[in-house]
Amino acid sequence: MGVMAKAPLPGRAKTRLCPPLRPAQAAALSAAFLRDITENIALAARTVPIDGFIAYAPAGDEASLSGHLAAGTGLVLADGSPAMPPDVRGFGRCLLHAAQALFAMGFGAVCLVNSDSPTLPTEALVAAARALLAPGDRIVLGPADDGGYYLLGMKQPHAHLFADIAWSTDGVAAATLSRAEALGLAAVTLATWYDVDDAASLDRLVAGADGGYGAPATNAWIERNGLRGRMSLAAQ
Repeated sequence: MGVMAKAPLPGRAKTRLCPPLRPAQAAALSAAFLRDITENIALAARTVPIDGFIAYAPAGDEASLSGHLAAGTGLVLADGSPAMPPDVRGFGRCLLHAAQALFAMGFGAVCLVNSDSPTLPTEALVAAARALLAPGDRIVLGPADDGGYYLLGMKQPHAHLFADIAWSTDGVAAATLSRAEALGLAAVTLATWYDVDDAASLDRLVAGADGGYGAPATNAWIERNGLRGRMSLAAQ
């Protein structure tokens, strides 16, 4: 499983959370997310065979990730720099690069996971791995409630899954399922979860009413920064 991530540096990480957060706070929260997501993958790996990676960009940021990841998490560059089909653009280039790099390591299946869902239930990661272990080509999609996806699993690096997608819109998940259908691929759809990428979803995270993975690093950051019980961040 490759977590698509930027190094947790002020001004570069979780910038859509500024405001209500300051850049240094957003970067620290991003680091907590990376810790929790990679620890969550390690937890899922106790049940099913999973290797965890951070698929990062840009090149040269490796040192900035040090100390923020679960033990045993690998690193793979995913900056979209290799030659790509002309209809794979924007963030799709990074996603396809990550998939190609992980398949080149010899894995029989790859899941790409976002870095915005620290409370994603561990069961979703386990279910994705189990679906990909079953015979036959398919994709696994974990839809986010904003119309994107938090996870995309595949058995081959199908470039068409990333072709002509309007990234950062509410049609990403639906378009990806359409690409899978065009390829004749079965699709396993997981339960919907949410991304933390704006003030309203940060409110939701702070409220902690959705359950899911306990996200200890994220919750410790929330407590240290006094966000519990504060008025809505989205209203500030």
